[in-house]
Amino acid sequence: MEAYKRWVRRNRDYVRQLSSLASGMTWLLPERFAASEIGPEAVSSILGMVTTVNEHIIETAPTPARTSSAETSFLPLSLCLTLLRDLETLIEVVAEQLYGEDKKWNLIVLTEAAKVCVRLAAFRNTGYKMLLQGGETENLEDSGDSSPQESMGHLTKPIRNQGPGANHLQGWNSWNLEGRAMSALSNFGQNARTVSEPTWLRRVQQHQAILEPPTKVITKPSLSTFLSEKGTRGGLFVTGEIMFILRPLIYVFLVRKYGTRSWFPWFISLAVDLMGNSILSVITMPQDSRKDQHFQFSKSEKDELKRRKLLWVLYLMRDPFFSEYTRRRLENTQKIVEPVPVVGFFAEKFIELLIGAQTRYTYMSGS
Repeated sequence: MEAYKRWVRRNRDYVRQLSSLASGMTWLLPERFAASEIGPEAVSSILGMVTTVNEHIIETAPTPARTSSAETSFLPLSLCLTLLRDLETLIEVVAEQLYGEDKKWNLIVLTEAAKVCVRLAAFRNTGYKMLLQGGETENLEDSGDSSPQESMGHLTKPIRNQGPGANHLQGWNSWNLEGRAMSALSNFGQNARTVSEPTWLRRVQQHQAILEPPTKVITKPSLSTFLSEKGTRGGLFVTGEIMFILRPLIYVFLVRKYGTRSWFPWFISLAVDLMGNSILSVITMPQDSRKDQHFQFSKSEKDELKRRKLLWVLYLMRDPFFSEYTRRRLENTQKIVEPVPVVGFFAEKFIELLIGAQTRYTYMSGS
């Protein structure tokens, strides 16, 4: 495994180009959306998982700023979520082939439940920060409302001229005679201790200080600590994030119960999305309240909120809205542009591909 990691890191450009080419070729496999789709989808999923693992190996390459300690976690939660995303379409196809259209939702519910558990664990491990890309990207950027001590922890470094009586000596006034005498005694004791240390011991300590730079200690607050520090807005933020995490599971559970032709799962899912986004928008509004801390999002978190709003377009591709409205629009557009020589050909292929992809929940889930 270590030899493979070294090879991937040495040939990172070649590996990325090869992965991109292989991923594009999977769309040209025959019977992509036919009844015998297990084979092509299995190839696509395996290539996606291999690409994900290779990218993880490249991103965790040891650098002067990041040693091999970054690889202490054998399987990070973000990598688990990405691998689940690469595998979920194959699970859906196999479930449909083995159990049928209606019962395939049982395995889809289990898949979404597993993703919910991993995302909740990632939300907790990050210190209750916003999940980026559904948790597939680590949120390492500090929010604007975090203080330097909260966001960066503290750097462990030696403190000079602080002996056991340092705190007691701080109460003496250094400008009077008694204070100067106590300060001189303290400095004499520190110098005497330094001189008494062997030379080899000081050299070893200096060598260790060079080889082991100050480590960053990041303290992750518990939920009760986070809520007590952030107040009501912190509670609203946690509520909004949990609604975002649970939304796909709620949707597939309702589809399993009421079917894809029912409007109830569609409206409930949209309502959960709108409510969660509204909550996250409200907590950033300025208020004259001393009890609640000012809540700000970092740049990456603001981009994540925009990405989540863009995912609302997928509601146009979900049944029953797609069957009732979107598909008719696409077919009418195809008839209009069909006489055009080149545009008509590409429009027909694009609409055919879009209609085929719509039959898979995992392509239109937005989770």
